Amino acid sequence: MKQYLPLIAIIVLIITMFSCKENIPEKTEKPIEHTLNFVKTKGTKLVDDQGNEITLKGTNLGNWLVPEGYMFKMGQVNAPRKIDELLYELVGPDSLQVFWKGFLNNYITHNDIKYLKSIGVNHLRLPFHYKMFTDDLYMGERNAGFKYFDRLIDWCREEQLYILLDMHCAPGGQTGDNIDDSYGYPYLFKSKSSQDLMTEIWVKIAERYKNEPVIIGYDLVNEPIAHYFEDELDNLNHQLFLLYSRIIKEIREVDAKHTIFLNGSVWSTNFDVFEELVDSNVVYEFHKYWFDVKQEEIQDYIDFRDKHQVPIYIGETGENTDEWVNDFRTLLDKNEVNWCFWPYKKMNNPKGIMNFNQPEDYHLIIEYAESDRSSFAKIRENRPDILKVQNALNQYLENSLYKNNFVNKGYTKGLSFKVD
Repeated sequence: MKQYLPLIAIIVLIITMFSCKENIPEKTEKPIEHTLNFVKTKGTKLVDDQGNEITLKGTNLGNWLVPEGYMFKMGQVNAPRKIDELLYELVGPDSLQVFWKGFLNNYITHNDIKYLKSIGVNHLRLPFHYKMFTDDLYMGERNAGFKYFDRLIDWCREEQLYILLDMHCAPGGQTGDNIDDSYGYPYLFKSKSSQDLMTEIWVKIAERYKNEPVIIGYDLVNEPIAHYFEDELDNLNHQLFLLYSRIIKEIREVDAKHTIFLNGSVWSTNFDVFEELVDSNVVYEFHKYWFDVKQEEIQDYIDFRDKHQVPIYIGETGENTDEWVNDFRTLLDKNEVNWCFWPYKKMNNPKGIMNFNQPEDYHLIIEYAESDRSSFAKIRENRPDILKVQNALNQYLENSLYKNNFVNKGYTKGLSFKVD
């Protein structure tokens, strides 16, 4: 590999150049006057401080702070740490760190936020990994959560968009599957140290943003408890309810203003977890994918809303045809359900608002992800040409920039957002 080292150094420099092509605005020294007001619940509605009703219509900034294998087209390499490991095997630690820096700077920029505001989006759901608030190395950085939160908040304040903070990956894992970077079981509900850390992180976030109206609320944990554990569901539901109650109580000691969003269990479909209503400023959240669009598919959530006189919100849905997206969005609007479709942006995929091209040599990464990596011998045998991989990653960073993206017009029209 020695003959590659000078070239690799040059390529690392090229990646750095790519990652800086769309400059991140510096934090302004003069405070920006914000006109967004705090949002709270009022019966089944959400209202601002002036009493104006708000129906949430938005999209998830998926894959940015929580990389997902299917969006990187890596198949079973489908959790953040597995993606990181695969890329480490392909390009080594220095190039990997530079790639993550470029990815974090390029994938979502101020221009993306300007665009989303221009088409009619009124809020963004931001998935994040708990490791962004720890000393763990995550996407090439440690304790970087507030750096990226503050950056997005500045952009959204300028564009007048609300942000919902979503802990997509909790300590110990809340699902026992890939989406929360867990280890095959929802150990969050068996681990006091994990629950302590999760609570500590949310309190830290609440302390920082207690006076920030751009934050519409705190989505405490995404899609807790996978369906694989339904034989334990009664106990896990109770543990989740106790954890919700604890975190809300501790958040309220430092932040009495922000709305709390609570997911149902079993991938956020099961509202049995809500043994009682523990706070007056809570939105109850469900997620739902891949079904025939019929009123009965959402009726249980409508009934819960009407019975308890609380707002409901579908925090994730989509990943379907343009026609399906239009039909389901229409049904949600008819029933006055707050919604947020998944996701905003993907590579070479029409099932989202925004799209970008797959690099020419990126198939090498896909093929390696599908290969046998069970031993060091197999890793060496199946690893593709490092220069071609580096080129593909360079081009990925460039293609993911807003200026090189293109709109999935049918999908966006289906959401009733503006299409030029």
